[in-house]
Amino acid sequence: MDARALAALAANPGCRRRALMDAAGVDKGALSDALGAPARFGQSRFAFSRGHAFEARVKKDGCAELLRLLGAEGRAELPDLAAPGPEGRVHRTRIALAEAAPGTWTLLDHPLLALDVAGSTAYLEPDAVAVAPDGTWTVVEIKSFPILDGGADATKVGAAARQSAVYVLALDALAPGRTRPEILLVCPKDFSNLPTADRVDIRKQLAVTRRQLTRLTRIADIADALPEGTTFDLAYGPDGRTPTRPRAELAAAVEAVPAAYAPECLSTCELAFHCRDRSRADGRVEALGRSLRGELGGLTTVEAVLAAAHGEAGDPDDPAVGALRRAAALRAEALTAAAATVPASRSPEPPAPPSGPAGNAAASGAGEPQTTTAGPSGQHTAAAAGAGGPDTPTAGTARTAPRADVPRAATGDHEGPAVTKSEHSAASAAANGRHAAGAAEPDTAADSPPTAERAAAPDAPTRPGAARTVLGGADGAGNGGRR
Repeated sequence: MDARALAALAANPGCRRRALMDAAGVDKGALSDALGAPARFGQSRFAFSRGHAFEARVKKDGCAELLRLLGAEGRAELPDLAAPGPEGRVHRTRIALAEAAPGTWTLLDHPLLALDVAGSTAYLEPDAVAVAPDGTWTVVEIKSFPILDGGADATKVGAAARQSAVYVLALDALAPGRTRPEILLVCPKDFSNLPTADRVDIRKQLAVTRRQLTRLTRIADIADALPEGTTFDLAYGPDGRTPTRPRAELAAAVEAVPAAYAPECLSTCELAFHCRDRSRADGRVEALGRSLRGELGGLTTVEAVLAAAHGEAGDPDDPAVGALRRAAALRAEALTAAAATVPASRSPEPPAPPSGPAGNAAASGAGEPQTTTAGPSGQHTAAAAGAGGPDTPTAGTARTAPRADVPRAATGDHEGPAVTKSEHSAASAAANGRHAAGAAEPDTAADSPPTAERAAAPDAPTRPGAARTVLGGADGAGNGGRR
């Protein structure tokens, strides 16, 4: 159990499942994979390697850079803390702290500390512990996240503070009052790999962690309450990587240990997704958050909450039950008022066809595509088939024959292919606000009079700056190109 696990356990002291597994050294990541609910967080290999490289830079040349950040002037003592076994390293660390000479700096690189947690010994290894000339101890925490313009990610700084609070508690167990309630946080500066440092006050995290760790149930008491033969062994196969234990059997062993799931567990515990699935399946209100769980009191399931809200169960004198019923009444009142003010939705009725010959013609040509041609009096539309008599213009026919004695541009007579209604709408939009001197003429040679006839016709007087809209020309039929 390391300091990071202890900090997470202190944030949720009521979870016996994590306390037991951390004390027993169970690989919760492999266990969650075997249960079918793998953890979705963790440190990447790149971040892990970058952190080690940055720490090596800070501590190179006899920790010269770290001593500079500490404000140490002159020479500092760097005692050797190597010893066989964790107990030997803990003993060697205690000796080095006790032998630190007053008036000089002493720096302990990766000391090993011991802390009693719920009747079990946890070994903790901070990055460094500095002993100042006045005899006070300072925990040094080296992280690879950057400090940008004097500020850092508050979430990461908070996690580092909670982790360091566990180290301070372990040092206080050796000599109460000698450890400073602030740590030296060393991080890269801006976007470089140059180390910089800042002091972080951890008094709040220290008080919370101390109080939460005292609330932990003793590990022996948790183990005594388990059924005989309970184990979390995955029974790996011959390859040493594939678990062979049945998932149902493993899940039953995990469920034998009570858990206290909270949404915050998703970022700190490998078993959080398995616990969340079980909490949702059982309808427990813990899945909705700790604050709501505390407000509901004795109502521990969603079913019980709904029954109390609708007056089917619950003590009326219970404040939580009373609040639920008031909320349910207000919700029902709001829904009733909203239903009374919102008009009933009605489907729009289709418009009735016009009466008379035009309406009959339109009705007979319903569903047929319509065509449009330009004439001296404006636009003319008709059904493509069966809508009118012999005078009805259709695609590929001229509305009127051109008169040789009157210029085409003046009469506005049109000769050429008829265009569809959609094509005409696009062309009209392009020519909006303009008055063409001559009628629009198609550009297709097959349907138009000879070019010589056009050239011979005198141009009609036009308004300065007027544009001619060409339908079905080089820009494509219905595109409203201009020339």
